[in-house]
Amino acid sequence: MTTLIVSYASTAGGTFDREYYISTHAPLVGAAWSEFGLQSAEVLFPSPDPQPFACVAILRFSDRVGIKRALSSAKSAEVIGDVKNFTNITPTMFCADD
Repeated sequence: MTTLIVSYASTAGGTFDREYYISTHAPLVGAAWSEFGLQSAEVLFPSPDPQPFACVAILRFSDRVGIKRALSSAKSAEVIGDVKNFTNITPTMFCADD
C-alpha cells in the first residue's frame, strides 16, 4: 500500500471551505481515482488553536503505480480544477510508502 498525502498549509489570508471540501471535493476525488486503486481517504482538520495546516488528506492506494496513473489521468484535471472552489491555498502532495 502507498499513501498520497495532500496538505494545505495555513497561510496569512488563506481561506478553506471545509463544508464544500467534505460534501463536494472529497466525493469527486473518490469517484475520479477509485479506478486507479484508491482504497480509502481520511481528512484531518486542525483543532481551533493555530496550526500549520488548514487540512491534510491521507489517500491510500494499492500501489505507487496507481497514484501515478491517477495523477496523470484526464480525471485529475477535474479534481485539481475544483480546488479553487474551496480554497486559495496551493496544495502540496507527496507519497509515503506504508
